[in-house]
Amino acid sequence: MASDPNLGFLTKRDTEVKLPRPTRVKNKTPATIQITAEQILREARERQEPEIRPPKQKITDVHELADYRLRKRKEFEDLIRRARWNAGAWVKYASWEESQGDFARARSVWERVLEVDYRNPTLWLKYAELEMRHRFVNHARNVWDRAVALLPRVDQLWYKYIHMEEMLGNVAGARQIFERWMDWHPDTQGWLSYIKFELRYNEVDRARAIYERFVADHPRPSSFIKYAKFEAKRGEISRARAIYERAVDLLSDDEDAEQLFVAFAEFEEWCKETERARCIYRFALDHVPKGRAEELYRKYVAFEKQYGDRKGIEDAIVSKRRFQYEEEVRKNPLNYDCWFDYIRLEESVGNKDMVREVYERAIANVPPAEEKRYWQRYIYLWINYALYEELDAQDMDRTSEVYRECLKLIPHKKFSFAKIWLMAAQFEIRQMNLKGARKILGNAIGMAPKDKIFKKYIEIELQLGNITRCRTLYQKYLEWAPANCYAWCKYAELERSLSETERARALFELAIAQPALDMPELLWKAYIDFEISEGEYERTRQLYERLLDRTKHLKVWISYAMFEASAGGEDEETDGEVLEKNDIHNEERQRKRIERSRGVFERAFDYFRTSAPELKEERAMLLEDWLNTESSFGSLGDVSLVQKKLPRKVKKRRPISSEDGTPAGFEEYIDYIFPDEVAMAPNLKIMEAAYKWKRQKLGADDD
Repeated sequence: MASDPNLGFLTKRDTEVKLPRPTRVKNKTPATIQITAEQILREARERQEPEIRPPKQKITDVHELADYRLRKRKEFEDLIRRARWNAGAWVKYASWEESQGDFARARSVWERVLEVDYRNPTLWLKYAELEMRHRFVNHARNVWDRAVALLPRVDQLWYKYIHMEEMLGNVAGARQIFERWMDWHPDTQGWLSYIKFELRYNEVDRARAIYERFVADHPRPSSFIKYAKFEAKRGEISRARAIYERAVDLLSDDEDAEQLFVAFAEFEEWCKETERARCIYRFALDHVPKGRAEELYRKYVAFEKQYGDRKGIEDAIVSKRRFQYEEEVRKNPLNYDCWFDYIRLEESVGNKDMVREVYERAIANVPPAEEKRYWQRYIYLWINYALYEELDAQDMDRTSEVYRECLKLIPHKKFSFAKIWLMAAQFEIRQMNLKGARKILGNAIGMAPKDKIFKKYIEIELQLGNITRCRTLYQKYLEWAPANCYAWCKYAELERSLSETERARALFELAIAQPALDMPELLWKAYIDFEISEGEYERTRQLYERLLDRTKHLKVWISYAMFEASAGGEDEETDGEVLEKNDIHNEERQRKRIERSRGVFERAFDYFRTSAPELKEERAMLLEDWLNTESSFGSLGDVSLVQKKLPRKVKKRRPISSEDGTPAGFEEYIDYIFPDEVAMAPNLKIMEAAYKWKRQKLGADDD
């Protein structure tokens, strides 16, 4: 009733796969009789059923033999009819006919299969082996002749054919087969087999003639090396040397020439001709490309260590290092550090031509991008080249040419190198060519002006005493960099050294009138020091006032106050050379200086208290300097005036926040509480009272 229409009359219960219930072992104690794995395997082997083999047939009658042969032939024919291209079936068929002693039928089968696939060398080999096995020599020769005629590039057929003739003692026939084979220009092994064949029968002259044909057919270093070793083995040293020389003339540019040179040098070394071997190694190192001479260098170094003196060993090591540097610069020609090492190596050897060649090759690798960071290492190649030509080679014309070519190469519109300009100019000065040096520096200022160039040019002209040129250069310098405070100061210093006070003052006035300056504090300090050194104290005060109009920095106030504390009085300004000897008058002058200094400090304190109350630390520092100044005045100073204004340091905490704005805790900082702030803040009064109470309590505890 619960049958499924898709399952016919069966129910789902009938079609369910019923797995056996897993056996649960209740008694897990070990059995009394134990069995090993070996016993299990032995019992399984004994219980195997024997293999079913067909019964052996015993043929007792001629008719049964004929029936058996007919049946087998029919099976083979059916098999090859179904699979005509199956060479294995043909081979089995022919082998069976051979086993029956019917050689005519076996040959017929082999001929039929060769019509199907005559390009298969295995079929020819098996066919010929059949004839050879049963000593059908003429048949075998016929098969071999047909095989080598149809497949002349299969070396195994030739080897088997020659081997058969040699086994039969037909040396002339074997030689004739070799000659037929050589007409096809086989590979190296074929020629060497022919040579070994002749040597087996002591035909040395024939072997030598074959070697000549061999090296003509295969003009490779390995062929000549084998020929030369053949002659050397037989004591023909002159012949072997002639062969090597012939090979060098013919194959010195071959990619395997390194192998030839090494073999030639080892041959000369074997002949105790060390000088010849050394000449061969050096000739090879000059002609073989560096990338293919690694083995050659290694052999040369070993040779020099064995037979050479100290100089020879050093030359060999230099050659090896030269090869390493050549490899590195070949892989990366823009590796300037490697070029520097290579140049140092050549300079240590001392060959000027080689050094110049390496320098020329190095400077030919111009950086691909016109950016200064790529040129900073490259430019030192030119610098070292010029220094080498000047100091080591003593060739001044080439040195000048190197500097000239370097300056042409640098793209001065994008960047330049002041070092090159200055070195070229200094070289011309050393050659007593002052006009050439001025021309170079003038071109530098016109094409690529730099601070170093201006400074050095001015220094040169100043040493020569050309003041007019120095002034012109300073004017050009300031036209190019009007914000350069160093240039303004040096120009004014020059004028002051020439006692041109008004010109120096005018220069300072022009400088401070510039809208933008790189270090204005340096310029103002120089101007103030200049006026102080000239004894113009009133002008100095005016300068300080002008400076305070521009900036109210703490250092300016302190410097102004210190100046007033150390400057002379009004009478010293009118008659500065007269020294006052009256103590009363000296005291009056000291009081005036103190009053002026105190006035500056008070102005500064009022400014920080009223205009910049947030700068508490600067106000505290000002009071500290003021206190030190009053102390330095001795009895004339009033320390109490400053002490009542000193602040009190208080540690406070303030919240800090992280980068995302969330609170990150608190930090401590030092705050300054001034007496005037205490009077204004009632909370601070309470704190003052608390501090006072704490001090009293600590004092009582101490008592």
